[in-house]
Amino acid sequence: MAKKALLLLAMLMLTSPAFALTLEKARQQGRVGETLSGYLAPIAQDSETLTLVKDINAARAESYQQVADSNHLPVDDVAKMAGEKLVARARPGEYVRGINGQWLKK
Repeated sequence: MAKKALLLLAMLMLTSPAFALTLEKARQQGRVGETLSGYLAPIAQDSETLTLVKDINAARAESYQQVADSNHLPVDDVAKMAGEKLVARARPGEYVRGINGQWLKK
Protein backbone atom coordinates (compact mmCIF):
# COMPACT_ATOMS: atom_id res chain seq x y z
CA MET A 1 0.00 0.00 0.00
CA ALA A 2 2.85 2.43 0.79
CA LYS A 3 4.31 1.78 -2.67
CA LYS A 4 1.00 2.77 -4.24
CA ALA A 5 0.96 5.93 -2.14
CA LEU A 6 4.43 6.92 -3.29
CA LEU A 7 3.57 6.23 -6.92
CA LEU A 8 0.48 8.41 -6.65
CA LEU A 9 2.50 11.13 -4.96
CA ALA A 10 5.15 11.02 -7.68
CA MET A 11 2.48 11.29 -10.35
CA LEU A 12 0.90 14.26 -8.59
CA MET A 13 4.22 16.06 -8.36
CA LEU A 14 5.01 15.45 -12.02
CA THR A 15 1.65 16.75 -13.20
CA SER A 16 2.37 20.35 -12.14
CA PRO A 17 3.86 21.77 -15.33
CA ALA A 18 3.74 25.31 -13.99
CA PHE A 19 6.09 24.26 -11.19
CA ALA A 20 8.21 21.68 -12.98
CA LEU A 21 10.21 23.99 -15.23
CA THR A 22 10.79 26.60 -12.55
CA LEU A 23 11.64 23.94 -9.99
CA GLU A 24 14.05 22.30 -12.43
CA LYS A 25 15.83 25.61 -13.04
CA ALA A 26 16.03 26.31 -9.32
CA ARG A 27 17.52 22.85 -8.73
CA GLN A 28 20.04 23.29 -11.56
CA GLN A 29 21.07 26.70 -10.24
CA GLY A 30 21.56 25.37 -6.70
CA ARG A 31 18.87 27.64 -5.29
CA VAL A 32 16.83 24.87 -3.63
CA GLY A 33 17.38 21.41 -2.26
CA GLU A 34 15.40 18.37 -1.22
CA THR A 35 15.09 17.32 2.39
CA LEU A 36 14.24 14.06 4.12
CA SER A 37 11.11 15.73 5.50
CA GLY A 38 9.57 15.63 2.03
CA TYR A 39 9.65 19.38 1.59
CA LEU A 40 11.81 21.61 -0.54
CA ALA A 41 14.14 24.01 1.29
CA PRO A 42 15.68 27.23 0.01
CA ILE A 43 19.42 27.58 -0.29
CA ALA A 44 19.24 31.02 -1.88
CA GLN A 45 17.23 33.55 0.13
CA ASP A 46 15.93 35.80 -2.66
CA SER A 47 12.21 36.45 -2.92
CA GLU A 48 11.77 34.44 -6.12
CA THR A 49 13.31 31.33 -4.55
CA LEU A 50 11.38 31.74 -1.31
CA THR A 51 8.10 32.12 -3.19
CA LEU A 52 8.84 29.03 -5.27
CA VAL A 53 9.64 27.00 -2.16
CA LYS A 54 6.45 28.19 -0.44
CA ASP A 55 4.30 27.31 -3.48
CA ILE A 56 5.91 23.91 -4.06
CA ASN A 57 5.66 22.98 -0.40
CA ALA A 58 1.99 24.01 -0.25
CA ALA A 59 1.25 21.76 -3.25
CA ARG A 60 3.24 18.92 -1.69
CA ALA A 61 1.44 19.28 1.64
CA GLU A 62 -1.90 19.02 -0.16
CA SER A 63 -0.73 15.96 -2.12
CA TYR A 64 0.68 14.31 0.99
CA GLN A 65 -2.60 14.87 2.81
CA GLN A 66 -4.59 13.31 -0.04
CA VAL A 67 -2.31 10.26 -0.13
CA ALA A 68 -2.43 9.95 3.65
CA ASP A 69 -6.21 10.15 3.71
CA SER A 70 -6.57 7.61 0.89
CA ASN A 71 -4.26 5.13 2.60
CA HIS A 72 -5.18 5.78 6.24
CA LEU A 73 -1.62 6.85 7.06
CA PRO A 74 -0.29 9.75 9.11
CA VAL A 75 0.58 12.65 6.80
CA ASP A 76 4.04 12.93 8.37
CA ASP A 77 4.79 9.33 7.38
CA VAL A 78 3.76 10.02 3.78
CA ALA A 79 5.91 13.16 3.69
CA LYS A 80 8.94 11.31 5.09
CA MET A 81 8.54 8.45 2.59
CA ALA A 82 8.37 10.98 -0.22
CA GLY A 83 11.37 12.86 1.19
CA GLU A 84 13.50 9.74 1.18
CA LYS A 85 12.58 9.09 -2.46
CA LEU A 86 13.15 12.71 -3.52
CA VAL A 87 16.57 12.84 -1.84
CA ALA A 88 17.56 9.48 -3.32
CA ARG A 89 16.59 10.46 -6.85
CA ALA A 90 18.23 13.90 -6.82
CA ARG A 91 20.47 14.27 -9.84
CA PRO A 92 24.21 14.91 -9.79
CA GLY A 93 24.86 18.57 -9.04
CA GLU A 94 21.62 19.02 -7.08
CA TYR A 95 21.56 19.71 -3.36
CA VAL A 96 20.07 17.52 -0.65
CA ARG A 97 20.03 18.05 3.10
CA GLY A 98 21.53 15.11 4.97
CA ILE A 99 20.38 13.68 8.27
CA ASN A 100 22.98 15.92 9.94
CA GLY A 101 21.21 19.01 8.57
CA GLN A 102 24.07 19.91 6.23
CA TRP A 103 23.65 20.53 2.51
CA LEU A 104 25.35 18.03 0.24
CA LYS A 105 25.85 18.39 -3.48
CA LYS A 106 25.19 15.08 -5.20
